[in-house]
Amino acid sequence: MGAPMVRRLLAAGHEVHVWNRTVAKLAPLAEAGAIIEATPAALAAQSVAICMCLLDAAAVESVVFGPAGIASVTGARWVIDHSSIAPGATQTFASRLMKANGAVWIDAPVSGGVAGAAAGTLAVMAGGPAGAIAQITPLLTAYAARVTHMGPVGAGQATKLCNQTIVAATIAAIGEAVGLARNSGIDPAKLTEALAGGWADSKLLQIFVPRMTAPPEVSIGALDTMLKDLDGVAVLARESGTPMLVSGAVQQAYRLASSLGLGGADLSEIARLSQPGELNTPRKSTP
Repeated sequence: MGAPMVRRLLAAGHEVHVWNRTVAKLAPLAEAGAIIEATPAALAAQSVAICMCLLDAAAVESVVFGPAGIASVTGARWVIDHSSIAPGATQTFASRLMKANGAVWIDAPVSGGVAGAAAGTLAVMAGGPAGAIAQITPLLTAYAARVTHMGPVGAGQATKLCNQTIVAATIAAIGEAVGLARNSGIDPAKLTEALAGGWADSKLLQIFVPRMTAPPEVSIGALDTMLKDLDGVAVLARESGTPMLVSGAVQQAYRLASSLGLGGADLSEIARLSQPGELNTPRKSTP
């Protein structure tokens, strides 16, 4: 899980054991009171609840079912996965884990970003047994303002894909609005003020217009990570027979951005698609 989430758990008085592939990343958390473990299995042996936040399903499978993985020991009652992975993979992992060591899998993807984690205001959309989610909710409220039980295992991940459908499309639309403003001779940085309080206003508008009109100091998410989620939306849409006309076009916009070398860039760089002359030049702050 992310460092801000660990810090929130420590601040709430929990004993927190941590593991990461990159040990150096754990030093600041150890200084804050976290206990470093050598392997996922060692961590699981010391924990009642295990919280993960990993890149994709392959990483989740490796940590849980790989050598010295969480599934190789007994003791933990719950595995809480904050990663964003496919509902089908989640259901498969939950079944495998129950057979391996009896732990209950709860898919609990989050929304709110690094800032939300640091402030303790994340939204958690949870899938799994109602009783288990009720038991872990007090733990999650160390870094989440809201925990919503959405249904059985996999329902949390499906809800996160609904969230990403809205977020990805909105960010792409804001990027086009910024491009349209700039290409029309309007200062796009003033859009946050001009649109505040109107129907176009949103938290995303207020966050991303400044990031699209001046180089952001710190990335809050990579384009390719969002593209991974949009690919997941497409799979779920196909499996459920849901027409997704807008998200299909948005998916291709992010894929185009990735093919142009922006995959590792901040999400705000999607705005460059509406300013093709800037694709190969360093972004400059708006005067």
